Amino acid sequence: MIAARNRLSKALSFSVLLLLLTTVLAGTSENINAQLLKLGLNIWDNYFILRGEAPSPSCDPQLNADDRLNELEARFKAENKGFSLVEDEFDRENTHISLIKQLKVCQKKHENAEIFAKEYSTSVALFSGLESAFAKISLFSINHQKTILILLLMLCANYATWKTEHIAFRSIHSKFDHILSYSAQFIAGSALSLSSLAFFIGSIESGTKLSAPQLLIILSIGSAIMASISLYRLINIPSSLNDNKKIFQSLLTVPIHTWMLLAASYHFLINEQHIPGIAVYFTQIFHLTNLHLSIALYIWVGMLLKETLLPAKLFAVFTPWKLPPELLACVAIILMAVPTAYTGASGIIIIAMGAVAYQELRRIGTRRQLALAVTAMTGSSGVVLRPCLLVVGIAILNKEVLSDELFFWGSRVFMLTLVVFCFFVLLTKQSPLKLPSFSESFRPSLNQAKALIPYAAILFVFMALFGFFLNSYLDEFSAPILLPIIMIAIVLYEHRVRQGNNTESNISNNKLSTTFDTTVRHSAVQIGALLMLMACSFTVGGIIERSGGSLSFPEGFDSTILAMLVIVGFLIFIGMIMDPFGALILVSGIVAPVAYQQGIEPIHFWMTCLVAFELGYLTPPVSLNHLLTKQVVGSEEVELALQEGHNFYYRHERIFLPLLVMSTTLIIVAFGPLIV
Repeated sequence: MIAARNRLSKALSFSVLLLLLTTVLAGTSENINAQLLKLGLNIWDNYFILRGEAPSPSCDPQLNADDRLNELEARFKAENKGFSLVEDEFDRENTHISLIKQLKVCQKKHENAEIFAKEYSTSVALFSGLESAFAKISLFSINHQKTILILLLMLCANYATWKTEHIAFRSIHSKFDHILSYSAQFIAGSALSLSSLAFFIGSIESGTKLSAPQLLIILSIGSAIMASISLYRLINIPSSLNDNKKIFQSLLTVPIHTWMLLAASYHFLINEQHIPGIAVYFTQIFHLTNLHLSIALYIWVGMLLKETLLPAKLFAVFTPWKLPPELLACVAIILMAVPTAYTGASGIIIIAMGAVAYQELRRIGTRRQLALAVTAMTGSSGVVLRPCLLVVGIAILNKEVLSDELFFWGSRVFMLTLVVFCFFVLLTKQSPLKLPSFSESFRPSLNQAKALIPYAAILFVFMALFGFFLNSYLDEFSAPILLPIIMIAIVLYEHRVRQGNNTESNISNNKLSTTFDTTVRHSAVQIGALLMLMACSFTVGGIIERSGGSLSFPEGFDSTILAMLVIVGFLIFIGMIMDPFGALILVSGIVAPVAYQQGIEPIHFWMTCLVAFELGYLTPPVSLNHLLTKQVVGSEEVELALQEGHNFYYRHERIFLPLLVMSTTLIIVAFGPLIV
């Protein structure tokens, strides 16, 4: 039984790794193909002719246009002789022009055939074969992107279900928790499977041609397997669980995505009796396929980073300064803003790097509550910086704004958030602020920074290679593809260094394979948990949309400030219950037009929207970012943090500090421009 589970686990790990590598390969293939085309044109002037099949024109390049014109005129008269209804005469002039054009095309075809016969060689054949192979890979990935996403989602979601790692308010402690949680998951999974099957069958019966029917088939089978896993878990109750029966606490063990599916099931299956409704909105995740695949890659990058010494060495640079916990928290916010800008959402960076940030903050001496607060909002300030995927998504879905404008003002919102954070964290410090001595700290800090040189060199070399050979640079479009390659190189470098430092040479390739297997398994759990939550949030958007969920204002309402107040409240609520990318689609269609009608500038609205989302992710009762922090840090650390602190604020600093920072920032961003 154990051997079978290990084989199944390895098969899953290999499948997820294959899908992730396929996504990376697909992204690089497009760049490689473009560069090979340029190289081919530089080597052979007629490469576009040589790269295809040998031309074999059947037309006559020596055709006499005048003779052919007379022939066509005679045929026209013969065919229409005796038909009085035909009043049009043969258009000799236009026919002549058409014949001349056809003759030129024919001569060009024969010219190309001569060029091909003269210049085609073995080297051209080998080069064009290589170039076309990358072109086929790129085309295949574009045509099957959605299939890759649904396979990745279903594999990882099922693995997260098996490992009991879906995002919930509370972990399972009692038998009643176990029964209630897995019963709900079984019902939700079954409903999703039924809805997907009904959507597929209904489309066939109605004669509607689905562009990708395999998506619904995979979704139906995958969610049925998820329901089966839940049923298996439901039947096999662990004996280690206690017998406590507290209904409210047990309800908190039901994963958030399950609550969303249950709400959608009630609305679509019972209220509307529209069985395909759940699947219709669940599959809206494919509207942003690239973004969700990028999220999966970023999570993998975070897990690879977690296996390296880079985070520890980075924080070690600040150790000689002996910074107070409050100042160190400010430094951590700055450091984590950059990777957040690349990942595109604060929740992603918490899953990818939250555990690393928390461990390093605790290792240097930061109190648990402050470390949890910083971890929960590590990415809250970075979502407005270049090259954030969320900002790119706003620019794609809304023609009123440009990404450059959003990033310009986003950098200013980031500076404002940082200042507000530093203000509150220093205001609530527990000990006198002692600034470090520059003369005593600079040289040791510089020595620690030398350990980062190999990592910087790897980054520089790969960026130079990508830029020179692939004309691809580390931006919002290429980062999801390039960062996994760079992180794999760093993992290989560290393995090599450790192997070289081990005098007994007992570090083998098995250790390296174990490292990659571990990162893929951890990535699979987090990818499944987060993408399932994101996909199910679209069903919540569907409930709001079909329930008439749009903003309306009283007649004669002309106060922009009051309009902004209502909009901000709605945005915070959306941020509490939906993932950023799902919320983005909903807000673009429902809230943004209303804001523009009320006289709110598009750039102002979207800056407000981003900050309001982040506040929503930090606001109870949902507090998604805190749930993600708990998931990566461990519920034990959260329980220990609750026992610390000498008053109410410090016992709950992890909740209050992010709320103070983001609410203050939101008030300034939303109402400052209107008042000024």
